[in-house]
Amino acid sequence: MTGTPLRVGLVGYGLAGSVFHAPLIAATQGLALDTVVTSNPERQAQARAEYPDVTVAASADELWARADELDLIVVASPNKTHVPLATAALEAGLPVVVDKPVAGTAAQARTLAELAEKRGLLLSVFQNRRWDNDFLTLRKLIAEGELGEVYRFESRFERWRPQLKGGWRESGDPAEIGGLLYDLGSHVVDQALVLFGPVTSVYAETDVRREGARTDDDTFVALAHESGVRSHLYVSATTAQLGPRFRVLGSKAGYVKHGLDPQEAALRDGSRPGASGAEWGAEPEELWGRLGAGESPVTGGGSPVPTLPGDYPAYYAAVARALLSGGPNPVTAREAAAALDILEAARRSAAEKVTVTL
Repeated sequence: MTGTPLRVGLVGYGLAGSVFHAPLIAATQGLALDTVVTSNPERQAQARAEYPDVTVAASADELWARADELDLIVVASPNKTHVPLATAALEAGLPVVVDKPVAGTAAQARTLAELAEKRGLLLSVFQNRRWDNDFLTLRKLIAEGELGEVYRFESRFERWRPQLKGGWRESGDPAEIGGLLYDLGSHVVDQALVLFGPVTSVYAETDVRREGARTDDDTFVALAHESGVRSHLYVSATTAQLGPRFRVLGSKAGYVKHGLDPQEAALRDGSRPGASGAEWGAEPEELWGRLGAGESPVTGGGSPVPTLPGDYPAYYAAVARALLSGGPNPVTAREAAAALDILEAARRSAAEKVTVTL
């Protein structure tokens, strides 16, 4: 990709905006971070310090007034603002990337998709966990037939955070779209759909464990896929002993992988893709997962499988290609809506203590 880079307006400079989106946008050939929108004075100062050439705006309305000067809007603000901001950007004639969850309901996501299609504009959802190192490795193992026919997929996003951190993510107000089901659950459900396809039924258990908590912080979701695979998905902030990130069982072998992809920690620590000699997203051999049958990996069963490097930069590279040369949208709003169908069914299942058929 050559020529003048696309000018990006980033709305929100909290965790999502400052740790994930801004560094990845800045590292992507064909994109240039032009404007950061945040009304918080400390975050405004942070944005100016980290990106001296960027324009800082206090309101997204300043972006719509300059729509002809921008080429892409990225919405990384609190969940409840995703739909109105994405709608405003599309109506201003601007392509949009929205952090997950794109909306609070599948119907809202599909309405956004229809608006983007009507306007002929890109609407993409930031599902960076499709480029986690373990997920890329698992996709490769499945594609190569190393597991045989997959029977069961266990996926865990577990943390030990016994004390509340506060903020909208832990709010009990439904308008905030908080809680782990819609936060980490958006990732594990999306990954299950990418790997194993549509779902026929959903069963879920959601609990509020921590003192003072107002929304789910310990959740389990079981999916039955049309393909015959069963996915068991765990998201929790109250797990004192962490389980494997993936445990995938097939007719030929199983794959067990512990530990999280290193990219988030690297971004939080200030590392940037392409900024050092180390390979981005790589992990040491002692963290590789194991593939085998008949014995626990804890007792040496199976063989170590080299983990492919994680590649969050691939998402924005694909967005740039989609805008500059007509490449495919890396994550569509309709894919996100299918995941929201499942999250809504999970919420109903937990509330009514039933299995929901889709």
